[in-house]
Amino acid sequence: MLIAGIGNIFLGDDGFGPEVVRRLPRHPDPGVRVVDYGIRGMHLAYDLLDPWAALVLVDAVPGRGAPGRVEVFRAVPEDTGAARLDAHAMSPDAVFAGVRALGGVLPPTVVVGCQVACVDEGIGLSAPVAAAVDEAVAAVGGVLADLLPAAPLPPATARQED
Repeated sequence: MLIAGIGNIFLGDDGFGPEVVRRLPRHPDPGVRVVDYGIRGMHLAYDLLDPWAALVLVDAVPGRGAPGRVEVFRAVPEDTGAARLDAHAMSPDAVFAGVRALGGVLPPTVVVGCQVACVDEGIGLSAPVAAAVDEAVAAVGGVLADLLPAAPLPPATARQED
């Protein structure tokens, strides 16, 4: 499973994804990879050519609600035809189109997003978005728990009666 933080840390709240993945604890499952892609959308597109069971995108989601509100939803990539590729400024839809253009198949994708307050030039998250980072870290953990196969229970040991 690939967990990808995306966003531009030089555009205020757009740096939400990189900040969340920076705070994620190391996952014990070697099949879980956490990467801060930042603005390297083409790098993400190439990494998605590998077979992944699932993709968790962590990103800012502008314009749909109160700043700082965390949302978890399945991404439904649109097939809009030709990919408009800009290696340093790719939206998730452009990344998905790039994967298809490269002959790849997209894994099931879940987005953990946060409503932004400001994406003007500047480093640092706004107060409501910064306050949502811990909630987003927990949401990524919940998504992982839902998507990863349950670990088998250890064999039961016989209790000795006295």
